Amino acid sequence: MKLYFSPGACSLSPHIVLREAGLKFDLEQVDLKEKQIKSGGDYRKVNPKGQVPVLQLDNGEVLTEGPAIVQYIADQNPDSGLAPRAGSIERYRLQEWLNFITAELHKNFTPLFKPNTPDDYKKIARDNLAERFAFVDQKLAGKQYLMGDRFSAADAYLFVISNWAGIQKIDIAQWPNLKAFADRVRARPKVQEALKAEGLLK
Repeated sequence: MKLYFSPGACSLSPHIVLREAGLKFDLEQVDLKEKQIKSGGDYRKVNPKGQVPVLQLDNGEVLTEGPAIVQYIADQNPDSGLAPRAGSIERYRLQEWLNFITAELHKNFTPLFKPNTPDDYKKIARDNLAERFAFVDQKLAGKQYLMGDRFSAADAYLFVISNWAGIQKIDIAQWPNLKAFADRVRARPKVQEALKAEGLLK
């Protein structure tokens, strides 16, 4: 398998999950601004959407969209516990979290990263994020991870999004359960490996 990524982008989520699952994979870096593959080539030929992540399977098929990719990866090694068994209520809880993170957190960050977003709209996005982070903080009370004491694919995604808060000068220390969660995930050996591989840790 091959993961197309951009350092620190949402593709860090499947990157972490690949390592946590113990799967073999190659990394291919993408310049998102220029839509070019670092080793050469037009990235839009891989993904016409021009976005990361993309997971290219060994048979040549291509998967896009982070929540779909992390579930596929988790299912390649069910013993990893990264995703509950298909059809179980716990699996739908995982999907519930993945959908919440992508729709309510990820997408509210998007305007903050765009230089042409009006300041008034950025304030709305920040207010939305504060409300959503407060909700997540409440749900993390008394738990190690989103779904209890076991790390899941949703935790990798939430960790990446929580990192973006620092980039946008949103201090997650105001949500102590979320801050403790982010520190806990960052300390995981496979997460450290992924951060180093993307040049985010020295």
